This record gives sequence, C-alpha cells and structure tokens, in this order.
Amino acid sequence: MKVSRFVFGLAVILSTALLASCGGGTGVAPGVSQTLVNHLTEHGPAALPQYFVEDLGTLGGAGGAGATAEAISNNGWIIGTSNLAGDTVNHSFVWRNGVMTDLGTLGGMNSNERGVLVSDRIGLVAGVSQTPRVDPLGEYWGAFTFYCNNNGPCDGYKNVVRGFARRNGALVKLPTLGGNNGEAVGLNDRGQIVGYAEDRTPDYQCAPPQILDVEAVVWEPRGGDAERPYSAHALPPLAGDAVAMAGQINDGGQVVGTSSPTCAELFSTLNTHNVLWDHGSVVNMGNLGGVCCNTPVDINSGGEVVGYSGTAGNKTFHAFAWQKGHRMRDLGTLRNDKSSFGFGINDQGDIVGGSCGGTSFNFCTALIWRNGVMTDLNTRIKRGSAPLFLYFGNDINSEGEIAFYAFDPRKGEFRAAIGIPCDAEHARVKGCRNGLEGVDPVLERPRVVLPENLRAQFLRRVPLP
Repeated sequence: MKVSRFVFGLAVILSTALLASCGGGTGVAPGVSQTLVNHLTEHGPAALPQYFVEDLGTLGGAGGAGATAEAISNNGWIIGTSNLAGDTVNHSFVWRNGVMTDLGTLGGMNSNERGVLVSDRIGLVAGVSQTPRVDPLGEYWGAFTFYCNNNGPCDGYKNVVRGFARRNGALVKLPTLGGNNGEAVGLNDRGQIVGYAEDRTPDYQCAPPQILDVEAVVWEPRGGDAERPYSAHALPPLAGDAVAMAGQINDGGQVVGTSSPTCAELFSTLNTHNVLWDHGSVVNMGNLGGVCCNTPVDINSGGEVVGYSGTAGNKTFHAFAWQKGHRMRDLGTLRNDKSSFGFGINDQGDIVGGSCGGTSFNFCTALIWRNGVMTDLNTRIKRGSAPLFLYFGNDINSEGEIAFYAFDPRKGEFRAAIGIPCDAEHARVKGCRNGLEGVDPVLERPRVVLPENLRAQFLRRVPLP
C-alpha cells in the first residue's frame, strides 16, 4: 500500500501566470458519459457512507497552524505534524487508538511529517528533522520545511535538515549522498525509504540559497549493521534532465517522483516531469498539457498513481490518475472551481484530495473519487462529528478511513482529523453507532479567508511556482 503527500518543502510562491484567471474544470472524468454523470451527480453521493469526523488534537499548539494528519496506514495509525505549545516549534507525531505520540527530533528543534506512511507490518515511520548542526553553507532548508504560526519559519531554522527512520522508539539519521541536507518522503513495508538528498557537487543552475546538487534517493535497510543501518542510492533523472526527487514507493519497489532539466526548475516546479522508476527503467508519465506543477503524490500496490499536473497554458492544475500502459486521466474539479489535487489512493482505487475555487487557496474542499464519481466530503459528514470543515483528504487506507487536513472556523486553526466511514465494517465504531442519523450538508462552501501566515504555510506544503 502506499502513500504520501509528495512535497518538496522548499519555499515557493504563486506566479503571475497561476494567479491569472483560468477556466474551471467540469468535475467529469474523461470517458464517463455526461448522461451517466448527471445521474451519478444526483444519486452517487448517497452510495457513499456517512463519515464520522474526529479531531485528533495537537501536541500543545494552539495557533492557527495547529496540526495536520498526513497519512493513515491500513491498521489505523495516523502520522502528521503539530505545533508545540507556544507555536514556534513543530514536531511529527503518530496517532494510535486515540493517543498522539511525539516522535521527537534528531537533536534539532523541529521535525515534520508531510505524508510518509507508517508501515503496516513492521511499525516503521520516516520523516524529516533538524539536527543540532547549523548549515555551513547557509542553505537553511529549515526555513521552508518547518513553518510555524509566528509569521515566519520555526525557531532553529538555520540548522541542517535530514531524513530519519523511527522504529522501536529510536530515530536513525538517514545518510545523504555527501552533502548536508536530505529529506525522507515515502516508504514501504519492505523498509525501503525514498526522498532526496544533496551530494557534494555545487550546482550553478540552482537558485540561491541552494548551492549543492540534489538527487532522488532510495534508502535501503542494511540488516545487522547497527552503525550504518541504511545505505543511500541515487535514482537517475529522466533522459535529458539533470536532477530529480523521489516521492513515494510501493511494496513492489516502484517509485514515483519528479525530474527536471535544472535544479532551479525542480525546486520551483516551473518545469517538471512526472516519472516512475520501475526496476531500472525511468518512465515519463506525461502530463495534462502543461510543464508546470507536475507532481505525482501517491502509488498503490497495483501501480496506480495519483497527483496533480499543470494543464495547457500552465495557468492551473488538476488532479490526475495514471497507470503504466495507459494515458493520464484528468480527474477534473468541482463545478466552477479552478484547480484540484490528488493526494492519496488505496488499493481499491479510491482517491482523495481536494478542489479549490481559485489559485489563492483561500477556499478548498476535500474530495473523494470513487468509481469515476467525484463527491465533496463535506456533504457526507455524520451528525455528531467534530465541527470541522474538511479542507483536503490527504490519504485513504484499505478500510476507507481518511486522514484530513481540516479547518476549525470557530478558532481559525488547522486541525488533524480522521474520517471513519459508517459502513457495515465500522458499524460498532464509536460515532457510527451513536444513533444520530443523516448528515449535516454543506449547502454553500465557506469562503475561508486564511490568515496570511497560514496560507504561506500551506504553500510550503504544496509546491507551486
């Protein structure tokens, strides 16, 4: 199984092109007839269960950045990131059976989870952390990887950033390719971890403050080697490109990520290719007509990939689904929206993500695509749930449980949340058996105007130019 919100974590801002007005999508997956769509739009949501939504809490933080749930395993473990008390530091967490556990750091002030799955079978977690060492080259990856609610980066942002693996309560620092910084982004049940790391070579096509070359990496476990438990191996970019980043790996060893002609274009996503590394081959997945913002996010055990891709003209982007041997499918947007994201896919082919009314991201809503039908998950919230607005569906497991990036409009805070489908398999789950039938429908999507520091945090979470 899967999963990650494939994020690069380096600061990027919206370009003039993206802010220009652009046509909205239809919400219709290619290949589905309009007659069928009209029918399913009326009757499709009723086929979905109601979802009992639970607020997971925080690690003490109360500022607007709050917490977010990024990924959920098949056994119900959730990983994410939360502010600590004071809202100047954030840490990654694992939530299990109602308990949120702080994963700690590699000696620095901050750690982060942006979607690296907790392994189902071996209890492995991977993520990103600061170390005690100040970055000698002044690249300061922490300024963009760790963003709190203090109108700027979290405290300690000048320190070196490294990927970590956590098993049996201990954090292990993952090696780079000779440089200072690296980030772990995905893992599988075989213990393989993927991401990207610096080598020793200065790359003059990087935009300041980045100096060193960056390569896609797979970290392989080294059985029995206590001093060097992981080895780092670079994955080649697409033919004709110079640099790449890996984003997720499935249990079959297939890896998805991005590849680009230059370092600056890779970090800004101005010119990126969706790629699949498949046991020695590097496959170009194509795009939806644009060269901007191409980002594969997740891959399931069947090799189905979801993400988001620039459309023709590079003025917006849509969620996509892709499988080897097939053309990329545009999953569309909700009616009158401009953009959409695909963030997670389970082995049954259910996809979660979100649709946004504009490129400012001041108002978005969580979506699920099931059997070619798109549904706003805010219309399926069971009565008695936490009073949250579901901003994005970040991940979905094989049980249909969803990890959410949610928003509390009363407090102006982002919250980590889980959605439990009240179906036959979950009939005995608390919240699904409380007797409160029906849903609280969202008749009109709230026009959430995010505080600028929260919007900036979101833009660091989702790499866009």
